[in-house]
Order: sequence, then C-alpha cells, then structure tokens
Amino acid sequence: MREFIVEADGGSRGNPGPAGYGSVVIDAATGETLVEVAEYLGIATNNVAEYRGLVAGLKAARELDPTASVRVRMDSKLVVEQMSGRWKIKHPDMKPLAAEAARVFPPSQVTYEWIPRAENKHADRLANEAMDAGKRGEQWSPSASTAELDARAARAAGPEPSGPPGDAAAGAAKARAALAGARGPSTAPDTGTSSGGAASGTSDGGASGTSGVPVSSGESDFLLSPGGGAAKGRADVRAARNVAAGAQAAAQPAGAPSVGWGAPADMGAPATFVLLRHGETPLTPQKRFSGSGGADPALSAVGREQAERAAAALAARGTIQAIVASPLTRCRQTAQAVADRLGLDVVVEDGLREADFGAWEGLTFGEVRERHPEDLNTWLASADAEPTGGGESFEAVARRIAVTRDKLIASYAGRTVLLVTHVTPIKTFVRLALGAPPESLFRMELSAASISAVAYYADGNASLRLLNDTSHLR
Repeated sequence: MREFIVEADGGSRGNPGPAGYGSVVIDAATGETLVEVAEYLGIATNNVAEYRGLVAGLKAARELDPTASVRVRMDSKLVVEQMSGRWKIKHPDMKPLAAEAARVFPPSQVTYEWIPRAENKHADRLANEAMDAGKRGEQWSPSASTAELDARAARAAGPEPSGPPGDAAAGAAKARAALAGARGPSTAPDTGTSSGGAASGTSDGGASGTSGVPVSSGESDFLLSPGGGAAKGRADVRAARNVAAGAQAAAQPAGAPSVGWGAPADMGAPATFVLLRHGETPLTPQKRFSGSGGADPALSAVGREQAERAAAALAARGTIQAIVASPLTRCRQTAQAVADRLGLDVVVEDGLREADFGAWEGLTFGEVRERHPEDLNTWLASADAEPTGGGESFEAVARRIAVTRDKLIASYAGRTVLLVTHVTPIKTFVRLALGAPPESLFRMELSAASISAVAYYADGNASLRLLNDTSHLR
C-alpha cells in the first residue's frame, strides 16, 4: 500500500480575520512533494483555517490514490487531538469540518501526529502565501511548480540518509532541507500562522501570527512572570513549553517567558482575562446596591488611589496587552488609570456592565429587606428572580456574560486582556469557569480593586486564579 504524509496548516490575521490555509502531500517513501494546495478563505478563525487545510490536504491525497494510507502531521494540537478522538469537539463551527475530514478516507487509513511548528514550515509558508494573495485581491496559485522544485531538490540531495527503507520522516526532512538550500530563505518572516491548539476559543485559544504582522504570545502567566514581556512569537512560546516539559531543550530561545499556569504542553497560549474590579465609589463602603440601573457614581478619593496602585502593579508585571472596560464611569476611570501607565487604549464593552438592581439601586441590603422582603427572599432563592421594579436576574446576567466572554475570547485569542468590570460580572466569570451553581455567587467575597484571572484553553477548559488581595492597593 502506498503511504502519503499530509502536512497542513492554517492561520488568521486577527482571529477572526483574513485567513488562509496551506497543505502539502508528500510521498512517505521518498520525501518527494507531490501536491501543494492553498486557499485564501476571507474572514475566519485560526481553527477553521486549520481544519480547512486538513480537509484540502486529505482530498488532494485521495485524488492521488484513494487506497493509500495517510499520516497527517500538523502543529495544531487541537485538530490532532480532536481528529484522533481524544478530545471532544464542542464548537459548532468545528463539528461539520471535522466530520468532512473524517469522510475523505476510511478512518483505518489515516493517523494523526502532532509536530512542532518548526517542522511544519512548508504548509505554514503556503498558508501565508494564500493570505498574502488574498490581501492583494488575488487567489493563490503555485509559482514555477513548487512540487517539481521539491522533487528536483530531493533528487539532487543524493542518497537517502541512514535509516530503514521508507523512513518517511527522514525522507521528508531531506527533501525540505534540500529545497531550503535551492530556494534560499522564505520571503515571509517565520512568525507562524496558527495557534497549535486554540479556543478559542476561543474560543480559538492560541497565538496567531503571519507575514509582516506583529505576533504576541498572549503570555497567560500574569501572576508567575512578574516583569516578563509578551513572547515574540508562537515559536518562542512553544519552545518555552517544551523546555518546561523537559523536551527539546535546545530549541528554547534565551529569555523566553513561560506560558500558562501549569498548562499542558502544546495546548497553545490561552485567552487570559485578568479581571479587575473598579476602585471604590462613595457607595462602596456603605455596601449599597450600585448597578447599571441607578446613579453612575465616579471613583472616590480612595478609589482613585486604588486605581493608581492597581495600575502600578499591573505595569510592573508587564503582561497586559489590551484593556476592555464596562461603560460605567467607575470602571472607565479605573481602566484609564491602567491605560495611562501601559500606553494602551481602553475599549468599552457594554456586556461588562453591572447588573441592573431595579428599585434596590442605592439601598443597603437591610433597607431592601425592610421595604421588599418577599422580593428579596425570592431573589436569594432563585437565579431567575428579578429585583423589585424589573431589574436584571442573575440568570440574565449569566447569559449576557457568557455571550460577552465568547466574543472577547474570539477577539483576543492567545492574548492577556485586562477586563475592568464589577462584582456581579466578575463573580459570574468565575462561576461559569468553575461550572458552579448560581447560588455560589452569594459565597464569594470580592473587594474593590481586587484582581482575579481566568485562562481559556483550546480544549474548552478554563484555569482560574484568585487573588482578591487589595493590601498592596491601600
């Protein structure tokens, strides 16, 4: 039976953003490149582009020989693990693509293998070429028969390296090495095009980078790497994880930061939300309901000091790459204090606003119990209950936060983002990350200007880190 190697990659410049894929079919026995395919996809995510690259590569292999065995090699941990059946496919956009890939060949003819990005440069280059072509308003087309150049380079490289006959890895490596010498360096910087396992989600969950586009790793170990800058690219991040796992130590660049809070190797950089509650307002020490349906108080003098101290602490850690804030004044003021330190802009996101407490706005808990005892008891007993006067239930807040979370994961995949928001939204982020019931909201204490962090990984799981320590902010 003939054996093919399919190497595939995909990327998005924005995630979602302008996207493309590249795939190559290699003769496993000789290392000869048989087919190259690439396509500009328009606006898509990293994961969609990676899956589209897989499907295209498998179809190209089937056209050559539908009876062949196929070894798929990709640097996307997400795609490899999902197609191998070890990870569940949760995202609705991924399910039909995975099903399409599974139908190309009988499952018994296909195996999947994860490889480091450095070993997937051929497909990576094709994906970049496709995206570059799309940027010019063109469709990708092979130049000067790249497959034939591969074949000539392989033949010119001489005898097979030592190893068993048909050693696919050795043959493919020889062909790629010879090809690199024949063509010279790629015109596209080696920044990578895919996350190697994204959310992802959110959620695509990995860093993305492409030719001519700055790449950030989304360093998620906000707490464990004080003063550490963002990684320079996914290659640095992947090397850092390999060293942490005790593998490929020689690939570690000097000074590369660690990624994740004990993240599994090669999971990809998560989307990390550093959750900062705003500083105090005049209502905070009085413990009055202060939501989005009443007055919009500004920070007090204490609150402004807390915001400045939080800004100094975050600046010292050096891991924040973007700032998103609730539209309410107290959050925008707190966020601006951090933005001024970091030289970043503040993006306002309405989904991060506090709950609307209806007629309870401005009242203490005791005052609400006096005036609306039945409504308060119902509210305490059910997440579906609204505060008196048509406020917002905890269930409604949870739905809003879930939508906002998924939107932000998609927009900031692989990056570390400061979300400046309120008590109820932060507690809800935490509750959803833990899979805890709604009543858990009443069992959390959240001080003004306190910090928590949640990292969202490619497999749909989340890692929670709680600080809730404002001693350094007083």
